Amino acid sequence: MSEHIFIIAEVGINANGDINLAKKLIDMAIACGCDAVKFQKKTVDEVYSQELLDSPHESPWGTTHRAEKEGREFGQEGFDAINEYCKGKIPWFASAFDVRSYEFLGQYNFPYNKIPSRTIANEDLLRKVAEEGKFTFISTGIGNLRYIDTAVGIFREVKCPFMLMYCVAKYPCPDEGCALNSIMWLKGLYGCSVGYSCHNPSILAPSIAVAFGAEAVEVHITLDRASYGKDQAASFEKKGLEYIVRDCNRVGALL
Repeated sequence: MSEHIFIIAEVGINANGDINLAKKLIDMAIACGCDAVKFQKKTVDEVYSQELLDSPHESPWGTTHRAEKEGREFGQEGFDAINEYCKGKIPWFASAFDVRSYEFLGQYNFPYNKIPSRTIANEDLLRKVAEEGKFTFISTGIGNLRYIDTAVGIFREVKCPFMLMYCVAKYPCPDEGCALNSIMWLKGLYGCSVGYSCHNPSILAPSIAVAFGAEAVEVHITLDRASYGKDQAASFEKKGLEYIVRDCNRVGALL
């Protein structure tokens, strides 16, 4: 008998700050049978350097990196709309990239928290999230073992339940860079639950990850992989997401 695999549909920056697009992606996640939908929140001036923000960059929002970064962010009105739209339909949560964003998101009383891979070295954020005591997904993508050790230690110290999410922080990640057997290695090393945050564009990767012991799978979703944005090429359209949900939940019966 197969166990249910928890599937997270990552909207993230693929909504491009457009609440109507966000709603369509939420609908897609629901239609495909996902268990939760996830967004992101960043305080732009804290997450990025002033030099980067001021540097030239052409985007639909303007001619600097700041214009793009700010254009993609949802504020109070946007997250209120997302919260209302998801109510009674699907659980939702968001990964905070800094303490200020985490504190802002607290008003929505999420069922889960998420530590994105680029913040795994932020001990202030780790401690605040862990002290809340809510089940937390911790991405390991750009974390070396020292950072992962520290994160695991902090969460265990305060007895906050967590799951490590194995991932490779490349968008998209090539097949030869996936190293999905690392899921078993992480499980053995830390003796904890491990999931997979997928940045590989193949529908095979998530189900192979489940075969290697992943207990949850997170995939980026999009209406069109050719849309503007760096995450689009590592995302799945509706048909691909349908296959991923189906196949991840077939693996247990096949083993």
